[in-house]
Amino acid sequence: MSQFDHFVGTRPVSEQHAFDVPALTAWLTSHLPDFEGPLSVEMFKGGQSNPTYKLITPKRHYVMRAKPGPVAKLLPSAHAIEREFAVMRGLYGTDVPVPRMEVLCEDESVIGRAFYVMECMEGRVLWDQSLPGMTPAQRGAIYDEMNRVIAALHTVRFGERGLASYGKPGNYFERQIGRWSKQYQASITQPIDAMDRLIEWLPAHMPASARDESKISIVHGDYRLDNLMFHPTEPRVIAVLDWELSTLGHPLADFSYHCMSWHIPAGMFRGIGGLDLAALGIPSEDAYIERYCERTGLATPESLRADWNFYMAYNLFRIAAILQGIAKRVEAGTASSAQAKASGEGARPMAELAWSFAQRG
Repeated sequence: MSQFDHFVGTRPVSEQHAFDVPALTAWLTSHLPDFEGPLSVEMFKGGQSNPTYKLITPKRHYVMRAKPGPVAKLLPSAHAIEREFAVMRGLYGTDVPVPRMEVLCEDESVIGRAFYVMECMEGRVLWDQSLPGMTPAQRGAIYDEMNRVIAALHTVRFGERGLASYGKPGNYFERQIGRWSKQYQASITQPIDAMDRLIEWLPAHMPASARDESKISIVHGDYRLDNLMFHPTEPRVIAVLDWELSTLGHPLADFSYHCMSWHIPAGMFRGIGGLDLAALGIPSEDAYIERYCERTGLATPESLRADWNFYMAYNLFRIAAILQGIAKRVEAGTASSAQAKASGEGARPMAELAWSFAQRG
């Protein structure tokens, strides 16, 4: 499976996303070393905001990510494919596995939109966090590798990789809480009392570790099991996928987001809460935190646990705001899938779970 087959295979390119294939062929022939046509194009299925294509030539396959076509109304910061290209190119060759970036084209006159081309990776994407069908030892190895990669990301010397200006330094939590509060308020369908309380509580209860301006790293923004591609047979990550939310930010925000799985009930939004982790061979959250702290030196397990209720409340609040945005699109009729409806209905329980952490904090 290639890195975007986790959107369930490819399909013919739809009319809405079609472009001039001869023009792309000509451009790649002159800009991509070793490129040789003829070129055929398929589209990866799934709901990414940036259309993703498989480029097939007799010699090799590539993956192309593009902005949506000219008809799409783009928000200034959305669909920033040049950022995805920059962060993956900067991280290539570090301990953070990413596909090799081949070429970026910001000239929209070539095919009507900006795009980049990267190496096509082949491996496994694991959807179910409980890893059915594996032995306890295999599950433990997968979780430890996931921990290794996020620790590597948070300790990359990003300035030395040309990424010093990849985001705004400082005030990360204030900016994020403000951003998601506004997003929630703009997409209310039915008022959620827990969200109103969190909007007041979070800025007033920020711990010192969240205000520590010395802690800045590349943050992925959506680091989780199914955004990783593993080697076909080994418990080894070969590519971290989906960098759309990445920026310079606070590593503990990113890590605690990743740890939410331990608190979300199994069967709901990628949770493993309530499962017999010891029997499965999956580390406890405490053991997972300890390993991350050992690998990064960014906090002690004790100091992190002391602030953990704030981090959990913050991350669940952020997810609730995202889900509320989906609920608003369902109400407006712009997101009609059954999956979108179910996601939108998750905003309230997620907000209530967040508020329960805030009360413990």
